[in-house]
Amino acid sequence: MANYCVPQKGTAALLTLSAQQDFLRPGSPYRASGARRVLPALERVVRGFRGQGAPLFHAVRLYRPDGSNVDACRRQAIEEGLRVFMPGTMGVELLDEVRPDSAPRLDAHGLLDGGFQGLGEAEWAFYRPRWGAFHQTALEARLRALGVTTLVICGFNFTTAMRATIYEASARDFRIVLVNDAVGNGSEAAVQELARIGVYLMPSVSCLDWLAGATPAAA
Repeated sequence: MANYCVPQKGTAALLTLSAQQDFLRPGSPYRASGARRVLPALERVVRGFRGQGAPLFHAVRLYRPDGSNVDACRRQAIEEGLRVFMPGTMGVELLDEVRPDSAPRLDAHGLLDGGFQGLGEAEWAFYRPRWGAFHQTALEARLRALGVTTLVICGFNFTTAMRATIYEASARDFRIVLVNDAVGNGSEAAVQELARIGVYLMPSVSCLDWLAGATPAAA
């Protein structure tokens, strides 16, 4: 019997979530819990996918100074003067460990207009207006156009961005791999629960071995 959840390395893409300076900056009110701990694994898997020439996508947050595009739970703080994820600031830029060496700075205007900014060969950044990376974005269309069937996910903020994105990807019948040692602030129990909806859990080393040709372990 076919297993519609088994990841397919030949048609896999990597998606990073919340890998931006303001999520790691000391003193940031939205500093991601556990980010420093998972950063080496996150860097390892990004470099591995980049080295294989597989598609990479980086979902980024951008907050307009007037708060007009901000989540309801954060909008008042932005309206009252909190300055995080502001277009044009260093806080919105990808972390040095994730950003390609020769990549330009993020084009906030183009991203806010819904565009995909090329950062390198087969690598793009795009703006996500809410927790999930598929909500009001063209991510699904871009993945389908590339023939992607498997989405490998890593980054920070498991309880918000990552969990929402996983459910959105599952609802669209993508095969999903969660790189569980490159996940910030996800409890072991919460991460393990995702296996029940067919998510494959792989540490970064195993994920890269699989990408290079090994057979994935059972979810």
